[in-house]
Amino acid sequence: MMTKITLNTEFNFLQIIPEFFPDADEFELWGSILLSNDEITLLETSIGADRHQIRFCWQTQNFNLNFEHYSESLWVSPEGVEAELLLEKLQLFLLSTLS
Repeated sequence: MMTKITLNTEFNFLQIIPEFFPDADEFELWGSILLSNDEITLLETSIGADRHQIRFCWQTQNFNLNFEHYSESLWVSPEGVEAELLLEKLQLFLLSTLS
């Protein structure tokens, strides 16, 4: 598998380790491809100097796909307790869309 997605249960987020880390100016396209699915609704994208973020909705809950160029970090964080409870299912869903 090219992209790994692991669940961090201690801090409640999904760590994403792609085979090729996107450049800062490629993140928006990379993220929209990763999240390209009828079950996911993209809500908003914010591009900052150091961190970029795509907010999205899955199963009526909101999440953030976060990108930090300098630390080469990609992760999905939940917005709220209900979203936290869906992290493991979201991990399996995203992995299934990659295969």
